[in-house]
Amino acid sequence: MKWYQKLHWKIIIGLILGLVWGLISSFLNWNQFTVDYIGPFGTIFVNLLKLIAVPLVLASLIVGVSSLNDMTKLSRMGGKTIGIYLVTTVLAITIGLTIVNVMQPGKTLPQETRTSLMESYSENLEGRDEAAQELIERSPLQFFVDIVPVNAVDAASDNSNMLQVVFIAIILGIGIINIPVQKGEVLINFFDSLNDVIIKIVDLIMKTAPYGVFALMATVIVDLAGDDLTQALVLLRALGWYCIAVLIGLLLHVSIVYFSLFKLFSKMKLRSFLKAIRPAILLGFSTSSSAATLPVTMERVEKNLGVDEEVSSFVLPVGATINMDGTSLYQAVAAVFIAQALGLDLTIFQQLTIVLTATLASIGAAGVPGAGIIMLVIVLQAVQVPVEGIGLILGVDRILDMARTAVNITGDAAVSVAVASSEGMLGDIHFDDE
Repeated sequence: MKWYQKLHWKIIIGLILGLVWGLISSFLNWNQFTVDYIGPFGTIFVNLLKLIAVPLVLASLIVGVSSLNDMTKLSRMGGKTIGIYLVTTVLAITIGLTIVNVMQPGKTLPQETRTSLMESYSENLEGRDEAAQELIERSPLQFFVDIVPVNAVDAASDNSNMLQVVFIAIILGIGIINIPVQKGEVLINFFDSLNDVIIKIVDLIMKTAPYGVFALMATVIVDLAGDDLTQALVLLRALGWYCIAVLIGLLLHVSIVYFSLFKLFSKMKLRSFLKAIRPAILLGFSTSSSAATLPVTMERVEKNLGVDEEVSSFVLPVGATINMDGTSLYQAVAAVFIAQALGLDLTIFQQLTIVLTATLASIGAAGVPGAGIIMLVIVLQAVQVPVEGIGLILGVDRILDMARTAVNITGDAAVSVAVASSEGMLGDIHFDDE
């Protein structure tokens, strides 16, 4: 197979061509054509991935749980999963705070840029302050209440309710274990067959991935540039150090934290790991959605990394909802950057508050649309930094959202490897797309 026929290279080519088309479209004022006739193909691609996310999680997790005869194994696996996710999130925030304090990107932003951006983007914050306040005022245990749905059909109708779907699948799996084997086998065979069908559908959808990411990238560039590409480039230059700080933090988190995770729990090499899940990372980058990429992530983790389905079907859906390593790191950098840009010096105590608040917000805001910005509002309020300062970074947030989502997905896969290895359920790594 030639190099350009491999899936990850097709996706990369699609991303590059989408970037080129977006720039050409902005220069020649073809933005409306791109939005009307190219953008919909990207939306269709994302919708296809979202379409199969819930049935995939439901089917695979029911089969996985029902195959466990020892319930202590399930509880042990759950404790490890949540514990590792929390530790990696705290480490991500710490790395972000270290980078932003060393580089101090906020002090390079011109005053006139701060003022104009805050005025032009202030309207985008309408409603987000209220949404953040609602999350703050909720009961500390509301997160656990939200996991238990009152209606299984309603829970399955919205991908943002993925934890509720996980809960339903676990309950069904436990119920199957506690009925006679002959009766349970009927359901197990049904969901096992359904899972195989969905995996085949994933393979078919992935054949359209290069075209989907082309459309998504073209639309992103057009949205970023708007009608005035020059203004967008000036904005990118003004916020360049901020973007570099976030990207350096994300790279350090992947290379240090996940490398250490593999050293502690498995013998897998970080380079081989990244190579095995490249398509999932690239899709996460182009879609900015962990939930939409979940079917591809599960397929790559099981087929290429050798993670047992019992582990992947539990760890990955939970991770897609509550694991926000990349997003939490971004919260830390963004909060301190905004404070620096506004001339505010945060104390050590305030930065420790960022660590605690961002960790809790990553869980509390898990099922909220636009969770990244709402999380940031919560963090800024906690350290008494003006929420309007978010207007300083909204112009480049879309690109950084793509990068941090890719890291979130990488973290989900890394934790699944760690949990599988600790449970003796990790097979050999291989690359079937080459």
